[in-house]
Amino acid sequence: MSVEESLISVGNRPLHDYVTSVIILFNQGIKKVVLKGKGNNISKAIAVYNAVKDRLGDSIKLEHVDIGSEFVNNRKRVSYIKISLVR
Repeated sequence: MSVEESLISVGNRPLHDYVTSVIILFNQGIKKVVLKGKGNNISKAIAVYNAVKDRLGDSIKLEHVDIGSEFVNNRKRVSYIKISLVR
């Protein structure tokens, strides 16, 4: 990740906390924000994207969506989604 890029891992906090974090990062001059949701939080990451899109409208663009899985603690495979937003 470069200085102009920031990663937000979506977890158990309320949805509006993540939306606020994305908006603050864009207002601080960050050009690209990546939302990452793992396992049960995949749907929340998508909900965060939709809420940000509703709030900011055409000022943000969906750059890329990456879907895959990774090993956690070398045992269990966990699915994830990465949503890249550009302003």
